[in-house]
Amino acid sequence: MSKMSMTRRIGWIAARGLAAAVVPVALLAGVSSGDTNTTTAPTVSNVSIPTPKIPGVAPLPGPLAAAATISPNIGVLTISPLAGGPVDSNMTISGSGLAKNASVQLTWATSNATWNVDPEPNTVNYMGRTTTNVTVDLAKVTTDANGSFSLTMKVPNDFGGSHEIYAVINGVDVNEGAFITTRTLTVTPKSGPVGTPITVTYNGMGSSLFQNSAAVLWDNHFTGELVSEWTRGTGTTTIRAAGPVGNHVLMVGDALTDLYLNPIQSPYPFMNGASVVFHVTKDSGPPKPSVSWPVSVTPTVNELTTLQPGDLDPSSTAVATLSTQSGPVGSTDHLTVTGLSGTGTAQVEWATESGSRVDCSSVTGQGCWVPAASPVASGTITNGGFSTALTIPVGLGGWHMVLVMNGTKIEAQAPYYVKESIVPFYNKNGQLLSEGVATANNAPAAFAAGDSGKGTYTFKEGQEFTISIKGVGWTQLDNTLSVDYDNSYVGYGCGFNSNGYLVIHLFATGGVGTHLIDLHPMLYTSQPAFANTPYGLAPVLSSANDFPGLALGYQVPTFHFAIKIVK
Repeated sequence: MSKMSMTRRIGWIAARGLAAAVVPVALLAGVSSGDTNTTTAPTVSNVSIPTPKIPGVAPLPGPLAAAATISPNIGVLTISPLAGGPVDSNMTISGSGLAKNASVQLTWATSNATWNVDPEPNTVNYMGRTTTNVTVDLAKVTTDANGSFSLTMKVPNDFGGSHEIYAVINGVDVNEGAFITTRTLTVTPKSGPVGTPITVTYNGMGSSLFQNSAAVLWDNHFTGELVSEWTRGTGTTTIRAAGPVGNHVLMVGDALTDLYLNPIQSPYPFMNGASVVFHVTKDSGPPKPSVSWPVSVTPTVNELTTLQPGDLDPSSTAVATLSTQSGPVGSTDHLTVTGLSGTGTAQVEWATESGSRVDCSSVTGQGCWVPAASPVASGTITNGGFSTALTIPVGLGGWHMVLVMNGTKIEAQAPYYVKESIVPFYNKNGQLLSEGVATANNAPAAFAAGDSGKGTYTFKEGQEFTISIKGVGWTQLDNTLSVDYDNSYVGYGCGFNSNGYLVIHLFATGGVGTHLIDLHPMLYTSQPAFANTPYGLAPVLSSANDFPGLALGYQVPTFHFAIKIVK
């Protein structure tokens, strides 16, 4: 456990009224619960996430190759086309001057890429990414009587960029060549009314830092970034058609968050990018608010709950079970506890965090946030257990613990994931209008005339309006949401300091017609800030299948809203 984590745990113990002396003295070395000026840096782990199984992602192009030595007289493989080509196009590999009638193993150099995190007991730090080079067996061929061979095959579905190809005979690399896998852009459909979902697929992204992300632009406005750590060079997203009737340009190009405008002059001139014209056919009015959830995968990091405050009573045999393990604030769950000793009433508490990521000490974490717990239910122990309804309290999203208490002792605990959700708004008569967009000056009673509960929000140009979300978390993976207005990135909002309640103030701009607002997941890299954490503070458009939180059980969605501007 890091000193930063230990300090926060002491804060939780103090908040619970427990004596700090229960913490082993060895864990307190160099940590003062009241001193924010210590110069001892915390221990921060850097865990490379084992890649989860993402649906539809291509595996390595072959099994890992056996180790080989390089011949001092290594020859050259001829690989065509010389300019390379995209995935699934044809490439021809030819070799000569080799042993006659020999078995040749062709190998392909590639990489595995993944996200790095530091999973603490009560947060997750985003630590960047890692690339590991590997070589796989690609194909086997046999030389002819002249010691030559030629093989035509499909370009592997793999990361883009340059790949070394070796011809191996008896464990020795005897010929070497390289092939460049180039980029392709697929956009479907290419026309439709305002709000049409547009699937964008950018294939052939590389594995290295400067080749692994791409910027998406709509009419020269930055919409967000695609990444392909776990998707082996394929970045995918869905954006919505925005703007007036007519043609609009969707562009995708390699980037390190921001678009690299002159790649032909870079060390990687094959980072070509592409553009497509999308034709907006009509404006049928604003679509209703909606939520897009990421894929659900089996977590590969054990610390599913980023909050594990205090220690269980070592003598306890109690087990706490929730009827479900996730839901939005206000959800009703059911808690069942067995294996309790004694009789009486057991208290059930909800463990969360309190604070913010602003002006906190980078050394101890103090001044940032502290653990907190509050009672949410109770149960009368009968035959060693009890069962009770549980309402998920309004507050921070993400992973929490439901604690079964016996006085100050934790007898059992169960994890619960609070999902982000759209805040419902009502008119002055208490009628539910829709979920998502409030009206001018954040006054739900002032919804524009003509709304009639259909989710159509009408404003005059320049009028202020708000969008509200509940259940925003506190880690670097879920404490913020980025905001696109008509596919143009305008900024982000944070829900930590406001206990999970995020209210974004915007202005109706862009002229008469329908305008779209989309809230995307984002990697928060301002506080705490670690070295080598790229892709931060921008919309991660590919978060549905390539986002570090997925491997820890996080489900950070994308929210879709729309308004109508009238004269």
